[in-house]
Amino acid sequence: MLPMRHGYSNDTRSDGAVVLKRYQGPDRATRRQREYAALQRLRGRLPVPPLWGGDEVSVCLGFISGVHGQDLIEAGQAPAVLRACGQMLNRIHEVDPAQVFPGTTLHSGQVLVHGDYGPNNLLLDPDTFAVTAVLDWEWAEPGNPVRDLAWCEWIVRMHHREHIDALDEFFDAYGHRPAWPLRHQAMLVQCRSLLEMCRHWTTEAASLWQRRLDMTAAWTE
Repeated sequence: MLPMRHGYSNDTRSDGAVVLKRYQGPDRATRRQREYAALQRLRGRLPVPPLWGGDEVSVCLGFISGVHGQDLIEAGQAPAVLRACGQMLNRIHEVDPAQVFPGTTLHSGQVLVHGDYGPNNLLLDPDTFAVTAVLDWEWAEPGNPVRDLAWCEWIVRMHHREHIDALDEFFDAYGHRPAWPLRHQAMLVQCRSLLEMCRHWTTEAASLWQRRLDMTAAWTE
């Protein structure tokens, strides 16, 4: 199996038929359990990879065709990709989180939050821009919808700054754009959370997320 190009924090490999994802870093067993449960219960509700098995720190998935969202953005298709992102996020937030995480205490206004949502975790048909798969559910949980909205925006601002204007397509397709202070605060909270995790992992990763946190703190709408 060969490493997949867009596997960042985990070791993700494929032979063209099967994808093997081995979780790395702190709380890897917990993250694996969360994604395994999400994939089991979302099958048939949302476009997710078929779950074929795994062990305590890995999952085995069926390969799904499609082009990675960030590759399509780099190919000049940011408006279409971000519109698809908004439409799919609307579908995700309509799923009852109690059906995905039964037994969890829910609070008013909570939805199913992906936790790392953006073009970085979507596969799309390059002709129609239909989403063929939503990937990487290891951070999924009930939560405030602004988390996913803000993080998709963060991905674009951090990695595709030349396409910030195309975020209008994302929010229009979703149907709501929270106020900037709410979105900015959600970005900072997520960055701090990842920085804290990386402090228990590697010095290099912690340094990267400290730089990203500093950059994010300086952003204005």
